[in-house]
Amino acid sequence: MHDAALVGKVAIVTGASSGIGRAIAERLGTLGAEVYLSGRTKAPMDELAALIDAAGGTAHVDVLDVRDLAALQDYITRAAEASGGLHIMVNNAGLGYPDSIVDGDVEQWREMFDTNVLALAAGCQAAVRAMRATGSEGHIINISSTATINRASGMYGATKYAVNCINSTLREELADDPIRPVVIKPGVFSSNFPRHYPREILDGLVSSLGVDAEFDDDGKTSLDVQREVQRRMSRQIGDVARIADVVEFVVTQPIDIHVEEILLRPPQSLDI
Repeated sequence: MHDAALVGKVAIVTGASSGIGRAIAERLGTLGAEVYLSGRTKAPMDELAALIDAAGGTAHVDVLDVRDLAALQDYITRAAEASGGLHIMVNNAGLGYPDSIVDGDVEQWREMFDTNVLALAAGCQAAVRAMRATGSEGHIINISSTATINRASGMYGATKYAVNCINSTLREELADDPIRPVVIKPGVFSSNFPRHYPREILDGLVSSLGVDAEFDDDGKTSLDVQREVQRRMSRQIGDVARIADVVEFVVTQPIDIHVEEILLRPPQSLDI
C-alpha cells in the first residue's frame, strides 16, 4: 500500500522516460496519482508504469515529442478530459548543449529553445485551459536550472532564464485562479550532469572514479553508470529522488499557499 496523499489527482509528466522526469513521475504515482507518462522512448516508460501499477497507482504511457506543439497540447487536453481533471502538470522535458556561443551549432540552439521554452510554454497554456475546463485546482511545475543564477551560462542558460520569466508571468496571469505555477531550479543531479560538461571532462571524471563507462554520441551514460557516479560523488552530484521530494512537498500544500520557486543543490556544487 502507498501513502494516499494524491489519490484522486491526475498528473502529466513530460520527459518521463529517464532522470528527473522519471523520478517525479514515479513519486506521484506511488502517492496515488493517476499519472500520464510522456516521452520519446517507450520501453523505460513501460517499465516505470509497471512499477507505479505495482505500488497501487495508475499510469498511462504515451510516446510524444514535445516539439510538436499541437500534439502536445492535444495530448494534455485529451488526458484531462479522459480522467475528468488535471491537478499536476510537470513540464520537465528538456535538453542542453554546453558549447560556447562563438562555436555553437545554431540548430542545436533551435532544438533547445523549441524543447525548453516553446514546448514548456505550450504545456503551461494547455494545462491552464484544461484545469479551468475541468474545474481543477492544481500546480504547474516548470523545471528550470541553477544555470539562471550564472550571468554567463550560454544558450542553455538563456532557455532556462526564459522558463523563469514564463513562470513569473503565469503567476500574475493566474492570480485569480486556484492554479499555482512553480519553478524548480536544480543544480547538478545524477541525470543532468552529463549535459552540462564537455565530453573530455566527463571522460576524466568517470575514469577517475574507477567506473567503467561508455558514452554515446550525445555524451550520455547509462542509468546504472549515472547512479554509480552519483553514489561515489554524492556531495557533488545530487540524487534525483531529492527533486521528487521537493515536488511532493509542493503539490501536497494547500492551494491557498503558493510555493513559487525552489532552488536545490547538493552540498558541494558543480554548477555551471
